[in-house]
Amino acid sequence: MDLLSPHLNEIIYATVAFLILLFLLSRYAFPAVVDIMDKRADTIKDSLEASEKTRIEAQKLLDDYKKEMSKARDEAQKIIKEGRKFGEGIKEEMNEKARKEADQIIERATSEIEREKSVAIEDIQKKVADLAVGAASKVISKSLDKAEHEKIIDDFLSNVGNLNEN
Repeated sequence: MDLLSPHLNEIIYATVAFLILLFLLSRYAFPAVVDIMDKRADTIKDSLEASEKTRIEAQKLLDDYKKEMSKARDEAQKIIKEGRKFGEGIKEEMNEKARKEADQIIERATSEIEREKSVAIEDIQKKVADLAVGAASKVISKSLDKAEHEKIIDDFLSNVGNLNEN
């Protein structure tokens, strides 16, 4: 049993050696280890804070980007709407101008037709008057019997028929 239990001097040496080692470690090694651990904790803390700041800044930039995109989209829609409105205005203006020009052309054509009609009627009236005067002068210059009278009427009617063909 002696072999299993330590002797008093071994316990004293081990205790003194442990205390010296503990003193040396606490004096030189532990502060360095604690300092390294504190620095590491500070580095991690700074990294987390920087990460959080970066995340917040990124979120802010994203929000700003979304707002700008929304404004740009709204502006684009506004420009498209104004362009369509402008195009519709031009279309209406062109349609109105075309209608006015068509009305003017129709009016000019109608007045030209009326003028030509008046000229034709005057011409017909002059020719009828000339024929009537001619027929009357023939009637006056000749004494008419029934056959000559019918012949003059037929000639007059054929001359009037020729006028319609012209």
